[in-house]
Amino acid sequence: MSGKKVEEEKHRSERIEETGQVTLDKNGRQNNIHLITIIGEVEGHDNLGSNSKTTKYEHILPQLAAIEDSKDIDGVLVLLNTMGGDVEAGLAIAEMIASLSKPTVSLVLGGSHSIGVPIAVSTDYSYIVPTGTMVIHPVRMNGMVIGVPQTFDYFKQIQDRITGFVCAHCGIDQERFEELMMETGMLTKDVGTILVGQEAVEEGIINETGGIRQAMSKLHTLIDKKKKSGKPEKKK
Repeated sequence: MSGKKVEEEKHRSERIEETGQVTLDKNGRQNNIHLITIIGEVEGHDNLGSNSKTTKYEHILPQLAAIEDSKDIDGVLVLLNTMGGDVEAGLAIAEMIASLSKPTVSLVLGGSHSIGVPIAVSTDYSYIVPTGTMVIHPVRMNGMVIGVPQTFDYFKQIQDRITGFVCAHCGIDQERFEELMMETGMLTKDVGTILVGQEAVEEGIINETGGIRQAMSKLHTLIDKKKKSGKPEKKK
């Protein structure tokens, strides 16, 4: 292996380790695909502990802007295994992905909980593995909360932003989504719903069950269609 190739592989490995991102080799295909992983907890303005697995929004947002501006990247594959996290950071990532002109596909692996739900549905097409889970619950807030009507109005405003985004980017309606969010019989000491694999598809949140093979194949199909028509395929 040449020195240049060794350096490229080293840089590639470091990038995966630091940001969970990499542009995949073509390997005979005509399309360049960029891989983004959303893992652990989505980190917002506060740094989490060194023992926590996190996705830092300051890594993701600039890369998404670079992807949009790049002539070399044809599509984006988003892998999710997240417990959720900061609402503002998660929504920012979801909005950025949704506004990309490049074809995008998401794949929910272990889970896409809480604010991971908007990220999962922000792509042009979404998959979940049969054992993957999605947890839908109301907004929670850490720290001191002032018990005044304005606080609860603010909670409602945040919740409406999340609900509005999710329902605008998948097949579930707002009434049903809020029912799942406020379910009291499933989560102990909490309200909300756990959807496993096909259940998320049946509720209209995720497009299809499948794994990396199906997700990659779908992304290449979307890219090829866009190249032929000049326009990305819309969600169905």
